[in-house]
Amino acid sequence: MQTSKLYVGNFSYSTTEEQLKDLFAEFGTIKEVTMIGNKGFGFVEMSSAEEAEKAKEALDGTEFSGRTLRVDEARPKTSRPNRDFKRY
Repeated sequence: MQTSKLYVGNFSYSTTEEQLKDLFAEFGTIKEVTMIGNKGFGFVEMSSAEEAEKAKEALDGTEFSGRTLRVDEARPKTSRPNRDFKRY
C-alpha cells in the first residue's frame, strides 16, 4: 500500500466520526477521519501505510451497523473540470 489514507464506503448515514475512529483504532493510530456529508462514505487516515493495510485487510467486506463496509486505498485527489458554466 502506498498511502496511509483509506476510502471507507457503504456505512450507515447515521454513523459518526467517533464510531469510525473506534472501529479503526484497533489497527493503529488514527490521524484523521473525514466524513463526506450524509453520503455514507468518507476517509480514514492512519499513522502509517502498514496500519492502513492491516485495517483494510481486516475490515473490507465486514458488517458494520447493518451494512457491508467497503475499505480501499484512497486515490489521490485529481482536479475536476469546472462545472460552473454560464447559461444564456
